[in-house]
Amino acid sequence: MTQAPAMRPTGEPIDVVLDRATGPRRAEADELLALHAEVSGADPVVWAGRIIGFGEHEYRYASGHGGRAPLLAFAPGAARHTVYLVDDFADRWPDLMARLGKHRASKACLYLTRLTDVDVGVLRQLLGRSRDATAASAR
Repeated sequence: MTQAPAMRPTGEPIDVVLDRATGPRRAEADELLALHAEVSGADPVVWAGRIIGFGEHEYRYASGHGGRAPLLAFAPGAARHTVYLVDDFADRWPDLMARLGKHRASKACLYLTRLTDVDVGVLRQLLGRSRDATAASAR
């Protein structure tokens, strides 16, 4: 019997995941939901029980491993929001990262403690570039 991949749509209600953000971050989660829907043009779907994804794409590594993932996604949280972007986004777009505002970044994750600390217009541009780069690599 093959185990289902962890990164897959899991069917939880969107509000259950959004409610993991509390206090002022809960309203920010709603703002992130609207922003991701606008940029992606897709409806939200819960992936892996905790990530709100928009659209999807297939990926395959040189090793042969592959799967499905959301085209754009974020995970709201009590302490911070995690926005999932294309690999190496900070190195690809240092112009946007310099103007974004207060954040932390890893290879494919952007961590935002408060949405009020970032320029949402710059975040919209990052999401658009990430969407385009991910879609181009899936072709």
